[in-house]
Parts: sequence; C-alpha cells; structure tokens
Amino acid sequence: MNMNKAYFAGGCFWCMVKPFDEYEGIDKVTSGYMGGTTENPTYEEVKTGETGHLEVVEIQYDVALFSYNRLLEIFFAIIDPTDAHGQFQDRGSQYQTAIFYTNDDQKKLAEEYIAQLKDKLPENQTVVTKLLPYQTFYEAEDHHQDFYKKNPERYREEQLERSRFKK
Repeated sequence: MNMNKAYFAGGCFWCMVKPFDEYEGIDKVTSGYMGGTTENPTYEEVKTGETGHLEVVEIQYDVALFSYNRLLEIFFAIIDPTDAHGQFQDRGSQYQTAIFYTNDDQKKLAEEYIAQLKDKLPENQTVVTKLLPYQTFYEAEDHHQDFYKKNPERYREEQLERSRFKK
C-alpha cells in the first residue's frame, strides 16, 4: 500500500467524514482542527472562532486505488466554495473552506482544479476556498470521530438542514 494524507476544511467536520469514508482506497477519515494558533485546541475553543482553527478532516488514502483529483471532486461536490463566511447552516471562521496541501503535487492539482472551477462559475461569483500549506493537525475528541455512525439520527438532521441551504 502507498498511503498518503489529504486535509480538507469544509464546514462542520461531522458532515465531511461520510462522503469520503465510503470508498475503497480510503483507509481512514479523522475529524480534527488545523490552521490556528492554539496548541492542542478543544472543540469548545475552536467553536468560538477565536483560535484561528478550521474544522478539518484528515483523509488517509491509498494512492494506487484513489487519486488526489478524485478527493478534490468529492470535496468540491459537498461544499459551497463561494461562501466566505462558513458552510450552509454553520457560520463563522471555523467553518470556512480550505485545502491544506502536504506537497507540491497536491498544491498544483488543487490550483488546477480551482482554476477550472472558477471558469465554470457565473461572473459575479468566485472561489473563496483557501489553498494553504499543511499545518499541525490536531485530532478532535473521540465523540466527534465517526459522528455519522455513532449518532445516525442527529447526522440525518444535520444533512437535512444542510440541504436546505444548498443552491
């Protein structure tokens, strides 16, 4: 196996795990935080929006079975890359979208994908998803991991609410 990691911030991490977790070639999806200044932040700290962290998923995948471009396709299909203030019902800086690249290849592929996406948007819209270098990833608390499996009813409610905001 040739494992690699990808990091995406797409709003609430509860809603970011399942879309990636269902594919052969994706070994593990972990909820966490990245991009802020507080070391070892807690959910309680991050949700205030004051630590500078974003809610992020770490995706461990087998590059022989799953491409980074496919990860980008999934990511952009489940977010609104034009919303600078959060995602759907989740508002605040901690819910903004970003791609944290781990190497030059990921950066280049993400830049190319974003450029293509911008070309498809109406003139008055732009992609605000940030492209940032990898920073320390802090794993979220256990009760936030695999939320959709542990709390299926609440997950369905979150997805329903999210769908009301989608364009």
